[in-house]
Amino acid sequence: MSVLSRLFTPPRPTVAVEIAARHVSALRLGGGTPPSIDAHAVEPLPEGVVGPALAASNILDPAVVTAALGRVLARVGGARRVALVVPDAVAKVSLVRFDQVPARAADLDAMLRWNVRKSLPFKTDDTQLSYSDGVPVDGGGREFVVAAAKRDLVAEYERVCIAAGVHAGLVDLATFNLVNLQLASSGGGGDWLLVHLAADYVTIAIVREGTLIFYRHRGPDGDESLADLVHQTAMYYEDRLSGRGFGRVLVAGATNGPDGASGAEGMRRSLEERLGARVEALDLRSVATLTDRIGVSADLLDHLAPLVGILVREPAA
Repeated sequence: MSVLSRLFTPPRPTVAVEIAARHVSALRLGGGTPPSIDAHAVEPLPEGVVGPALAASNILDPAVVTAALGRVLARVGGARRVALVVPDAVAKVSLVRFDQVPARAADLDAMLRWNVRKSLPFKTDDTQLSYSDGVPVDGGGREFVVAAAKRDLVAEYERVCIAAGVHAGLVDLATFNLVNLQLASSGGGGDWLLVHLAADYVTIAIVREGTLIFYRHRGPDGDESLADLVHQTAMYYEDRLSGRGFGRVLVAGATNGPDGASGAEGMRRSLEERLGARVEALDLRSVATLTDRIGVSADLLDHLAPLVGILVREPAA
Protein backbone atom coordinates (compact mmCIF):
# COMPACT_ATOMS: atom_id res chain seq x y z
CA MET A 1 0.00 0.00 0.00
CA SER A 2 1.43 3.37 -0.96
CA VAL A 3 2.16 5.79 1.88
CA LEU A 4 2.55 8.77 -0.40
CA SER A 5 0.17 11.15 -2.08
CA ARG A 6 -1.12 10.44 -5.54
CA LEU A 7 -3.35 12.36 -7.90
CA PHE A 8 -5.75 9.47 -8.47
CA THR A 9 -6.40 6.30 -6.46
CA PRO A 10 -7.87 3.35 -8.41
CA PRO A 11 -6.10 -0.06 -8.43
CA ARG A 12 -3.03 -0.12 -10.60
CA PRO A 13 -2.83 -1.51 -14.14
CA THR A 14 0.06 -3.70 -15.33
CA VAL A 15 1.56 -1.15 -17.75
CA ALA A 16 3.14 2.14 -16.69
CA VAL A 17 4.40 5.02 -18.80
CA GLU A 18 6.48 8.07 -17.95
CA ILE A 19 6.48 11.37 -19.78
CA ALA A 20 9.59 13.32 -18.78
CA ALA A 21 11.38 16.34 -20.20
CA ARG A 22 13.87 14.29 -22.24
CA HIS A 23 12.20 10.92 -22.74
CA VAL A 24 9.10 8.77 -22.70
CA SER A 25 9.18 5.22 -21.39
CA ALA A 26 6.87 2.27 -20.88
CA LEU A 27 7.03 -0.94 -18.87
CA ARG A 28 4.86 -4.02 -18.50
CA LEU A 29 5.00 -5.81 -15.16
CA GLY A 30 4.16 -9.49 -15.02
CA GLY A 31 3.26 -11.80 -12.18
CA GLY A 32 5.35 -13.80 -9.80
CA THR A 33 7.11 -13.06 -6.54
CA PRO A 34 8.97 -10.88 -7.17
CA PRO A 35 7.11 -9.69 -10.28
CA SER A 36 8.89 -9.77 -13.61
CA ILE A 37 9.48 -6.92 -16.02
CA ASP A 38 8.09 -8.57 -19.13
CA ALA A 39 8.75 -5.70 -21.54
CA HIS A 40 10.14 -2.19 -21.49
CA ALA A 41 10.96 0.62 -23.90
CA VAL A 42 12.53 4.08 -23.68
CA GLU A 43 12.61 6.72 -26.40
CA PRO A 44 14.33 10.12 -26.19
CA LEU A 45 12.40 13.33 -26.84
CA PRO A 46 13.78 16.38 -28.63
CA GLU A 47 14.55 19.33 -26.39
CA GLY A 48 11.63 21.72 -25.96
CA VAL A 49 8.89 19.17 -26.57
CA VAL A 50 8.01 18.74 -22.88
CA GLY A 51 8.62 21.58 -20.44
CA PRO A 52 7.69 20.52 -16.89
CA ALA A 53 6.36 23.48 -14.91
CA LEU A 54 3.94 24.26 -12.12
CA ALA A 55 1.91 26.98 -13.81
CA ALA A 56 2.78 27.01 -17.54
CA SER A 57 1.90 24.61 -20.34
CA ASN A 58 3.95 21.39 -20.12
CA ILE A 59 3.24 19.52 -23.35
CA LEU A 60 4.63 21.94 -25.90
CA ASP A 61 4.42 19.64 -28.94
CA PRO A 62 1.61 17.11 -28.35
CA ALA A 63 2.05 15.42 -31.73
CA VAL A 64 5.69 14.53 -31.10
CA VAL A 65 4.98 13.26 -27.57
CA THR A 66 1.96 11.26 -28.74
CA ALA A 67 3.94 9.58 -31.51
CA ALA A 68 6.81 8.67 -29.17
CA LEU A 69 4.40 7.38 -26.54
CA GLY A 70 2.62 5.26 -29.13
CA ARG A 71 5.90 3.67 -30.18
CA VAL A 72 7.00 2.70 -26.65
CA LEU A 73 3.53 1.36 -25.89
CA ALA A 74 3.64 -0.78 -29.02
CA ARG A 75 6.97 -2.23 -27.89
CA VAL A 76 5.54 -3.36 -24.54
CA GLY A 77 2.42 -4.88 -26.08
CA GLY A 78 -0.03 -2.02 -25.71
CA ALA A 79 -2.72 -1.51 -23.08
CA ARG A 80 -6.08 0.15 -22.56
CA ARG A 81 -5.28 1.59 -19.16
CA VAL A 82 -1.91 2.68 -17.79
CA ALA A 83 -0.31 4.20 -14.73
CA LEU A 84 1.28 7.53 -15.65
CA VAL A 85 4.40 9.01 -14.06
CA VAL A 86 4.83 12.77 -14.53
CA PRO A 87 7.69 15.11 -13.56
CA ASP A 88 7.89 16.40 -9.99
CA ALA A 89 7.67 19.96 -11.32
CA VAL A 90 4.00 19.44 -12.20
CA ALA A 91 2.92 19.60 -8.53
CA LYS A 92 3.73 21.61 -5.44
CA VAL A 93 4.37 19.23 -2.55
CA SER A 94 3.90 20.51 1.00
CA LEU A 95 3.95 19.03 4.48
CA VAL A 96 1.00 20.53 6.38
CA ARG A 97 0.61 20.00 10.13
CA PHE A 98 -2.61 20.25 12.16
CA ASP A 99 -2.81 20.02 15.93
CA GLN A 100 -6.38 18.81 15.50
CA VAL A 101 -7.62 16.94 12.43
CA PRO A 102 -11.19 17.57 11.23
CA ALA A 103 -13.41 14.51 11.46
CA ARG A 104 -15.07 15.16 8.08
CA ALA A 105 -13.06 14.57 4.90
CA ALA A 106 -14.62 17.62 3.25
CA ASP A 107 -13.47 19.85 6.12
CA LEU A 108 -9.96 18.42 5.98
CA ASP A 109 -9.80 19.01 2.22
CA ALA A 110 -10.93 22.62 2.68
CA MET A 111 -8.36 23.26 5.42
CA LEU A 112 -5.56 21.78 3.33
CA ARG A 113 -6.52 23.92 0.35
CA TRP A 114 -6.58 27.01 2.56
CA ASN A 115 -3.11 26.19 3.94
CA VAL A 116 -1.41 25.65 0.58
CA ARG A 117 -3.14 28.46 -1.33
CA LYS A 118 -0.44 31.09 -0.72
CA SER A 119 2.30 28.84 -2.10
CA LEU A 120 0.49 28.22 -5.39
CA PRO A 121 0.78 30.49 -8.45
CA PHE A 122 -2.80 29.67 -9.44
CA LYS A 123 -6.24 29.67 -7.84
CA THR A 124 -7.18 26.83 -5.52
CA ASP A 125 -10.36 26.36 -7.57
CA ASP A 126 -8.10 25.26 -10.43
CA THR A 127 -6.18 22.85 -8.19
CA GLN A 128 -6.15 19.08 -8.26
CA LEU A 129 -5.30 18.28 -4.64
CA SER A 130 -4.22 14.97 -3.18
CA TYR A 131 -2.99 14.14 0.29
CA SER A 132 -1.99 11.26 2.52
CA ASP A 133 -1.12 10.80 6.17
CA GLY A 134 2.25 11.98 7.38
CA VAL A 135 3.73 11.66 10.85
CA PRO A 136 1.43 11.86 13.89
CA VAL A 137 1.58 14.98 16.09
CA ASP A 138 1.49 14.85 19.88
CA GLY A 139 -2.01 15.41 21.23
CA GLY A 140 -3.84 13.70 18.38
CA GLY A 141 -2.78 15.90 15.49
CA ARG A 142 -1.30 14.85 12.17
CA GLU A 143 1.02 16.04 9.43
CA PHE A 144 -0.18 15.52 5.87
CA VAL A 145 1.75 15.11 2.62
CA VAL A 146 -0.09 17.34 0.14
CA ALA A 147 0.39 17.44 -3.62
CA ALA A 148 -1.28 20.29 -5.49
CA ALA A 149 -1.28 20.51 -9.30
CA LYS A 150 -3.02 22.78 -11.76
CA ARG A 151 -5.86 20.68 -13.10
CA ASP A 152 -5.48 21.66 -16.75
CA LEU A 153 -1.76 20.82 -16.73
CA VAL A 154 -2.44 17.30 -15.48
CA ALA A 155 -5.03 17.09 -18.25
CA GLU A 156 -2.33 17.88 -20.83
CA TYR A 157 -0.52 14.66 -19.92
CA GLU A 158 -3.78 12.71 -19.88
CA ARG A 159 -4.74 13.98 -23.34
CA VAL A 160 -1.45 12.81 -24.80
CA CYS A 161 -2.15 9.35 -23.39
CA ILE A 162 -5.66 9.36 -24.88
CA ALA A 163 -4.22 10.39 -28.25
CA ALA A 164 -1.82 7.43 -28.01
CA GLY A 165 -4.77 5.10 -27.37
CA VAL A 166 -4.61 4.61 -23.59
CA HIS A 167 -6.34 5.95 -20.51
CA ALA A 168 -4.21 7.14 -17.57
CA GLY A 169 -6.16 5.68 -14.68
CA LEU A 170 -3.46 6.49 -12.14
CA VAL A 171 -1.25 9.61 -12.23
CA ASP A 172 1.63 10.32 -9.86
CA LEU A 173 4.95 12.10 -9.43
CA ALA A 174 8.29 10.49 -10.24
CA THR A 175 9.96 10.92 -6.83
CA PHE A 176 6.95 9.59 -4.93
CA ASN A 177 7.28 6.35 -6.83
CA LEU A 178 11.02 6.10 -6.29
CA VAL A 179 10.21 6.28 -2.58
CA ASN A 180 7.54 3.64 -3.06
CA LEU A 181 10.07 1.45 -4.87
CA GLN A 182 12.44 1.63 -1.91
CA LEU A 183 9.60 0.93 0.53
CA ALA A 184 8.71 -2.16 -1.49
CA SER A 185 12.35 -3.20 -1.36
CA SER A 186 13.17 -2.73 2.32
CA GLY A 187 10.00 -1.89 4.21
CA GLY A 188 11.34 1.60 4.91
CA GLY A 189 12.54 1.21 8.50
CA GLY A 190 14.61 3.95 10.14
CA ASP A 191 15.59 7.24 8.52
CA TRP A 192 16.82 7.35 4.94
CA LEU A 193 17.57 10.00 2.35
CA LEU A 194 16.74 9.86 -1.35
CA VAL A 195 18.30 12.17 -3.94
CA HIS A 196 16.44 12.10 -7.26
CA LEU A 197 18.29 13.60 -10.21
CA ALA A 198 16.18 14.27 -13.27
CA ALA A 199 17.44 15.92 -16.44
CA ASP A 200 15.93 19.27 -15.42
CA TYR A 201 15.48 19.15 -11.63
CA VAL A 202 16.60 17.68 -8.32
CA THR A 203 14.24 16.42 -5.61
CA ILE A 204 15.34 15.35 -2.15
CA ALA A 205 13.17 13.31 0.20
CA ILE A 206 13.70 12.04 3.74
CA VAL A 207 11.63 9.11 4.97
CA ARG A 208 11.28 8.03 8.60
CA GLU A 209 9.78 4.63 9.39
CA GLY A 210 8.00 4.57 6.06
CA THR A 211 6.62 8.13 6.25
CA LEU A 212 7.81 11.17 4.30
CA ILE A 213 9.12 13.84 6.69
CA PHE A 214 11.01 16.12 4.26
CA TYR A 215 10.61 17.04 0.59
CA ARG A 216 12.52 19.64 -1.39
CA HIS A 217 12.34 20.25 -5.11
CA ARG A 218 14.76 22.46 -7.04
CA GLY A 219 14.14 23.32 -10.66
CA PRO A 220 16.69 24.22 -13.34
CA ASP A 221 16.95 27.82 -12.12
CA GLY A 222 18.40 26.87 -8.71
CA ASP A 223 21.84 28.25 -7.86
CA GLU A 224 23.09 25.72 -5.30
CA SER A 225 25.31 22.84 -6.32
CA LEU A 226 23.96 19.36 -5.69
CA ALA A 227 26.48 18.83 -2.90
CA ASP A 228 25.46 22.07 -1.20
CA LEU A 229 21.78 21.24 -1.54
CA VAL A 230 22.28 17.83 0.05
CA HIS A 231 24.43 19.33 2.79
CA GLN A 232 21.74 21.91 3.62
CA THR A 233 19.20 19.12 3.79
CA ALA A 234 21.40 17.10 6.15
CA MET A 235 21.82 20.12 8.45
CA TYR A 236 18.06 20.73 8.49
CA TYR A 237 17.50 17.06 9.25
CA GLU A 238 19.80 17.22 12.27
CA ASP A 239 18.62 20.60 13.58
CA ARG A 240 14.87 20.55 12.88
CA LEU A 241 13.89 16.92 12.42
CA SER A 242 15.77 15.42 15.39
CA GLY A 243 17.84 13.38 12.98
CA ARG A 244 20.20 10.81 14.42
CA GLY A 245 21.78 9.70 11.17
CA PHE A 246 20.62 8.15 7.93
CA GLY A 247 20.43 4.40 7.80
CA ARG A 248 20.76 4.64 4.02
CA VAL A 249 21.48 7.34 1.45
CA LEU A 250 20.12 6.54 -2.00
CA VAL A 251 20.54 8.21 -5.37
CA ALA A 252 18.20 7.72 -8.31
CA GLY A 253 18.78 9.07 -11.79
CA ALA A 254 22.51 9.69 -11.37
CA THR A 255 23.00 9.00 -15.08
CA ASN A 256 20.89 12.10 -15.83
CA GLY A 257 23.75 14.34 -14.70
CA PRO A 258 25.69 16.48 -17.19
CA ASP A 259 28.31 13.75 -17.65
CA GLY A 260 25.80 10.92 -17.98
CA ALA A 261 26.63 7.45 -16.77
CA SER A 262 30.36 8.23 -16.80
CA GLY A 263 29.89 10.95 -14.20
CA ALA A 264 27.57 9.02 -11.89
CA GLU A 265 30.36 7.45 -9.84
CA GLY A 266 32.11 10.79 -9.32
CA MET A 267 28.86 12.35 -8.19
CA ARG A 268 28.27 9.49 -5.75
CA ARG A 269 31.73 9.91 -4.23
CA SER A 270 31.22 13.66 -3.90
CA LEU A 271 28.02 13.10 -1.93
CA GLU A 272 29.72 10.52 0.27
CA GLU A 273 32.43 13.03 1.16
CA ARG A 274 29.87 15.73 1.95
CA LEU A 275 27.61 13.47 4.04
CA GLY A 276 30.21 11.19 5.57
CA ALA A 277 28.01 8.22 4.71
CA ARG A 278 27.84 5.53 2.07
CA VAL A 279 25.75 6.51 -0.96
CA GLU A 280 24.04 3.76 -2.97
CA ALA A 281 22.17 3.69 -6.24
CA LEU A 282 18.47 2.91 -5.91
CA ASP A 283 18.13 -0.49 -7.62
CA LEU A 284 14.80 -1.83 -8.84
CA ARG A 285 16.16 -5.38 -9.13
CA SER A 286 15.43 -6.14 -5.49
CA VAL A 287 11.73 -5.53 -6.27
CA ALA A 288 11.25 -6.77 -9.85
CA THR A 289 13.21 -9.15 -12.06
CA LEU A 290 14.45 -8.31 -15.53
CA THR A 291 14.18 -11.03 -18.14
CA ASP A 292 17.03 -9.49 -20.17
CA ARG A 293 19.66 -9.19 -17.45
CA ILE A 294 22.58 -9.25 -19.88
CA GLY A 295 23.56 -5.74 -20.88
CA VAL A 296 21.24 -3.87 -18.53
CA SER A 297 22.74 -0.39 -18.24
CA ALA A 298 22.65 2.03 -15.33
CA ASP A 299 20.69 4.58 -17.35
CA LEU A 300 18.05 1.98 -18.27
CA LEU A 301 17.63 1.11 -14.59
CA ASP A 302 17.23 4.83 -13.83
CA HIS A 303 14.53 5.17 -16.50
CA LEU A 304 12.59 2.12 -15.33
CA ALA A 305 12.74 2.72 -11.57
CA PRO A 306 9.72 5.08 -11.21
CA LEU A 307 7.66 2.84 -13.49
CA VAL A 308 8.29 -0.17 -11.26
CA GLY A 309 7.57 2.00 -8.22
CA ILE A 310 4.11 3.01 -9.40
CA LEU A 311 3.21 -0.56 -10.37
CA VAL A 312 4.30 -2.36 -7.21
CA ARG A 313 2.69 -0.02 -4.71
CA GLU A 314 -0.91 -1.20 -5.18
CA PRO A 315 -2.61 -4.58 -5.74
CA ALA A 316 -2.98 -5.42 -9.40
CA ALA A 317 -6.25 -4.49 -11.07
